[in-house]
Amino acid sequence: MSSIEQPPVKAKPFVDTDVLFSIRPELLNDSYIYIHGYVQPQTHEMLIRIWPSTFLVGRKAGERAQLIHAENITFAPVWTLVEQKQRYNFLLIFSALPKACRVFDLVEEIPQPGGFLIPNISRNDTDVYHVNFNA
Repeated sequence: MSSIEQPPVKAKPFVDTDVLFSIRPELLNDSYIYIHGYVQPQTHEMLIRIWPSTFLVGRKAGERAQLIHAENITFAPVWTLVEQKQRYNFLLIFSALPKACRVFDLVEEIPQPGGFLIPNISRNDTDVYHVNFNA
C-alpha cells in the first residue's frame, strides 16, 4: 500500500495590529476604493472625461479620498468618445477613507458647469462599487 504525502499546511501569518499601528499607523489604512463606472448614451454619441479634481467625500466628517488612477477614461482636457447606444465601462481608483466613514459622495469639483455629484453611497466591506453615470 502506498501513501501519498500531503504538502505541508501553511498557516496564515498573524499580524498584531496594535503593534503595527504603533510602528506605522498608515499601514492600517493602505486599501483603495474602486468605483466601476458605466455610461449608456441613449441616442447619440457622447464625449466623457474625468477631472483629477474628483473626490470621495465622507458625509459625516467631510473626509476626502483623492482620485489616484483612472482606467478606460481620459483625464480632462482630453475627451473619450462613447459610441451611440454602446454601454461604456471605466474604473476610478481612490485613496482610502477612514473605516469609520459609512456613507460618502462621489464629487467632481470642476471650474465650470457640468461637474457631477453621486450622493449617499453606502460603504461596503469590499470598497468596490458600481455606479451608473446616466447620460
